Amino acid sequence: MQRWWLFTVRGVFAVLFGLAALIWPGLTLLALIILWGAYAFVDGAMMLYLTLTHKEWPARWALGLIGLLGLVTGLIALFWPGITATALLLLIAAWALVTGVLQIVDAIRLRKVMTNEWFYVVTGVLTVLLGIILVVNPAAGALAFVITIGVFAMLWGVVLVLFSLRLKQLDGGLARPAPRG
Repeated sequence: MQRWWLFTVRGVFAVLFGLAALIWPGLTLLALIILWGAYAFVDGAMMLYLTLTHKEWPARWALGLIGLLGLVTGLIALFWPGITATALLLLIAAWALVTGVLQIVDAIRLRKVMTNEWFYVVTGVLTVLLGIILVVNPAAGALAFVITIGVFAMLWGVVLVLFSLRLKQLDGGLARPAPRG
């Protein structure tokens, strides 16, 4: 796959975002909202670019929907940063739940054209877990929120980089793997 590096870039940005959240936990919630909004917007734009330029990707619709969700939630966070912490948590939780499920669906479809797609399944599962955590306790303090988001972003970023390295190994692009067993 020629654009494997897009997953690497997404993973690196996620790790950097997570590190920033852990190193400066005293960031105001407003700064975190703006930082997250910028991240979600850029991530969404990258996914839309991948959708538009990589025609042979199975289930391109899922990538496009992930990209659109990232753009919309990023713009909402950037243009209305004064929303309450609870509203932001629920917005991010909804994004995480939908995005995580779509990533899992996309990974299952990738089984037809590659092996070790489980890296992408793990990113989906981590995203769903984040959504569940935020739905269960939306009134958590800002510090707990920052730490949760930071740890999640770092784990998710590392798994995305590992997934991108697996994609890079596919010399001829996406192709059907040899039968298992």
